[in-house]
Amino acid sequence: MAEAFLSLNPEDRRDALGVAADRSGRPAHLLEKDVWVVWTLKTMFQSDLGAHLVFKGGTSLSKAYGVIQRFSEDVDLTYDIRALAPDLVEAQGEPIPSTRSEMRRWSKAVGKRLPDWIDKTVRPLMANALAHSDLPVSLRHEGDRLFIDYEAIASGSGYVAPSVMLEFGARSTGEPASVRNVTCDADDHVDGVSFPTARPRVMHAERTFWEKATAIHVFCRQARLRGVRFARHWHDVVKLDEAGIVEAALADRAVAQAVAEHKSMFFSEKASDGVIIEYVEAISGKLQLAPTEAALAILEEDYRRMVEDGLLHANAEPFSELMARCAGIADRANRMMLNQS
Repeated sequence: MAEAFLSLNPEDRRDALGVAADRSGRPAHLLEKDVWVVWTLKTMFQSDLGAHLVFKGGTSLSKAYGVIQRFSEDVDLTYDIRALAPDLVEAQGEPIPSTRSEMRRWSKAVGKRLPDWIDKTVRPLMANALAHSDLPVSLRHEGDRLFIDYEAIASGSGYVAPSVMLEFGARSTGEPASVRNVTCDADDHVDGVSFPTARPRVMHAERTFWEKATAIHVFCRQARLRGVRFARHWHDVVKLDEAGIVEAALADRAVAQAVAEHKSMFFSEKASDGVIIEYVEAISGKLQLAPTEAALAILEEDYRRMVEDGLLHANAEPFSELMARCAGIADRANRMMLNQS
């Protein structure tokens, strides 16, 4: 019977990661973090909380769909607003506010309830799961994020920290979503060792495309990064296109409209000139996926650092090629969305 990876002593875990790295071509420190990502998903979704959670974002595209070839290190989760704030949803009749004043009331309630729920429900769940092991792991709670800090036995350049961040949102239902299987990147590469597996509810990739495309659109209008590794969104969009998911997303007007309405209500943004960014324009023939001038240089540096630390599985395409492909996707999307109008 195979021995569980996380039950091995540090030396044996290091050896197992070395074997997996040699056979898979992936850096050992990324394989190690991936184990913790999957363990986290397993712990969350095998609990009673799983019925109200949806796994989303780039990590879901990598782990649940196998669409992207980059390493995805953090876990984005939506906690169904119907579970967090049933009083607000029942009063409205729909899981989205109808006015700006309602939106502010919902946001205030979520902003207060979500951190409290993480601290009193999620953190004890993870602490209890870790209590049954001798692993040197600690938990940190910061607002809508819970960090699982582990003692790394493999190291990289320092760009990827030995910490899994669970980032929670609770302003939507996370739908459409369905259950999918998730395994570790090291799985099947090491004889006699078993790695964690999980079965999370996962946001459908068509909605993830629109979530990422609208985030890129906002960056192009603002010329401002939101944290490091933001360049991952462009890589992901290209991989979604290669998998045929972009075509399906463009044909699904209802999903595009749902994303635009939700972001317009909860995530109002201004362009660099101070003008409100209209998300509906992004789904109606004016989508922008390739930045210009200063924004291009900012993004290129972020992409360079991603590539240097091995976050992309295969040889990464040149930055200029990536931008050209994204511009082509935007052109195709805009023609198709105009024809649907």
